[in-house]
Amino acid sequence: MRYFATVGGSASDTNIEEKVLASSPIMEAIGNAKTTRNDNSSRFGKFIEIGFDKKYHIIGANMRTYLLEKSRVVFQAEEERNYHIFYQLCAAASLPEFKELALTCAEDFLYTSHGGSTTIEGVDDAEDFEKTRQALTLLGVRDSHQISIFKIIASILHLGSVEIQSERDGDSCSIPPQDEHLSNFCRLLGVEHSQMEHWLCHRKLVTTSETYVKTMSLQQVVNARDALAKHIYAQLFSWIVEHINKALQSSLKQHSFIGVLDIYGFETFEINSFEQFCINYANEKLQQQFNSHVFKLEQEEYMKEQIPWTLIDFYDNQPCIDLIEAKLGILDLLDEECKVPKGTDQNWAQKLYERHSNSQHFQKPRMSNTAFIVVHFADKVEYLSDGFLEKNRDTVYEEHINILKASKVSNTGNGTGKVTPWGN
Repeated sequence: MRYFATVGGSASDTNIEEKVLASSPIMEAIGNAKTTRNDNSSRFGKFIEIGFDKKYHIIGANMRTYLLEKSRVVFQAEEERNYHIFYQLCAAASLPEFKELALTCAEDFLYTSHGGSTTIEGVDDAEDFEKTRQALTLLGVRDSHQISIFKIIASILHLGSVEIQSERDGDSCSIPPQDEHLSNFCRLLGVEHSQMEHWLCHRKLVTTSETYVKTMSLQQVVNARDALAKHIYAQLFSWIVEHINKALQSSLKQHSFIGVLDIYGFETFEINSFEQFCINYANEKLQQQFNSHVFKLEQEEYMKEQIPWTLIDFYDNQPCIDLIEAKLGILDLLDEECKVPKGTDQNWAQKLYERHSNSQHFQKPRMSNTAFIVVHFADKVEYLSDGFLEKNRDTVYEEHINILKASKVSNTGNGTGKVTPWGN
């Protein structure tokens, strides 16, 4: 961006270069996290278009995002952190304007302490938070909207720390009446405490003849609670991206653009789950695009123009993509298993073994009946099937959304550009 602005200059007085650069600390705060390999790893993909007029002056920019790693909001592996914004906000919790957030240090909240590593050497979260706030201001996010954003982030931390008690029967749960975290969650989002307390532990089932309320086991309640937290964060993430795009919009006609794709690299860890599978699937598709445009189509153009050229052989990864996305492929069988009333990760793994044992891109590990191996273009990756069904469903109950929609907080809502964590 700096290079283009220096060479071509800017077509407006609003200094679009400065605004685009200001989007970086915001996106890093809400979309980057510490992993075992990188202290500032992007846990989402983005495609940025930098727009130019006919004189090749920069006139604006637009960003599209992909594959936000929502699961990180509710769980982090050992030595990893949640998104930076949570730690930044906790580091600034003592500021007078944030007293109502009722936050303490990051170690005190479940959603920020899973990895057991709440700090990053050489990083001052409070200092970075100030940069995030300055960037939001530069992009036109009003103070009232900034406070709303921070309330939503704080409410997610409180939601994750609500105490859920399993009853003796094992099929029902309750929340202590005086649970401070639930009270703070409801107060910050302006929702009714009694309704939230009830529907966190119950769900509504609708049949053709009747509607009835069912209790949930501890694991079901935790899954539903975590799904709600992920949904709220994803909606907030989308709102911030939308607001950044509005700030970078230009009324001038775009003549051309340069596109930059920044997305996860291929991933393989000691334990690979649903997230790595989605990331590596995306990389397979990107590799196919690269092969098609850089090798196949380009070489066809050379042949048309009769340019002397020695054809380059390239690896065709279409069979691996078919394994994943074709009819009765890995994703198709996963969706089907999610619809089965008593579907399990283990049953799904067995169906994969039965269906794809003869595929050259699929293998069953010798020592496991719950894992499977995909031979990707970059490497063999062993995926553990545990959690695939739950993450693929990502069920957010309608009762939870309805409670949020009934929020009494005046500066959260939708349709007016106001901050909303739940959508329509």
